[in-house]
Amino acid sequence: MINQITQAENFAALHKKGEPVILYNIWDAGSAGAVRDAGAKAVATGSAPVAMAQGFGDGENIPLETALDNAERITAAVDLPVSLDFEGAYAKDVLGVAANVQRALKTGVVGFNFEDQIVGTSDLYDIETQEARVRAMREGCDAAGIPAFINARTDIFLKAKPDTHDNAMLDDAMARAKAYADAGASGFFAPGLKDEALIARLCESTDLPVNIIALPGTPDTATLASLGVARISYGPVPYRQMLGWLQEQAKQALGSAD
Repeated sequence: MINQITQAENFAALHKKGEPVILYNIWDAGSAGAVRDAGAKAVATGSAPVAMAQGFGDGENIPLETALDNAERITAAVDLPVSLDFEGAYAKDVLGVAANVQRALKTGVVGFNFEDQIVGTSDLYDIETQEARVRAMREGCDAAGIPAFINARTDIFLKAKPDTHDNAMLDDAMARAKAYADAGASGFFAPGLKDEALIARLCESTDLPVNIIALPGTPDTATLASLGVARISYGPVPYRQMLGWLQEQAKQALGSAD
């Protein structure tokens, strides 16, 4: 078993601009094993599929203890770097963020998605507040002695239809990327961004590895690589596709019994 510090270092090394690491998001130990066996170099949970697989809605509705127990089962099942979609770290204040990230690291995970949306609302934390929260997460990782990868996420683009994404939104995102980098973030996640020119400009504007999610309508892997993307994730897409397949198979089986 590779130790957690080495796993964290290995995970960070996978993030290369123009050579994106592919994270086909998982939700439990079984799905993690399947993705590992498909050749994954690392695995990452998605908050929505983790919650839905346990009967909860997204948005920190799954209890923290349940989410952490699930993460611990995943790290025990696969000898790969595991990144946890930690949403807002189940805390608003910086002390709570630092404490909860230390609890999460005890499960064996080596990375976090950490979003700037105020959980339970459609609002975002202002840049200064979220910068302080990212710094608190980094301080929590440092206190635990684990150089965890903090993938600082902005929900600017998810909150707006793709055809409304423009340079003004990108300017806001770039300002957040700089602030989060200054606070100790390891990467920058812009889910919902699909425009090639905007993605290229974002990648050029920051030294942080940029993460794009492969939602319908997003450029393909080769194109994203050419734009400078360093990480491609799939979010809830695998779970929804699996659920659709399961429902279709169940309909066929149940129908054949009539």
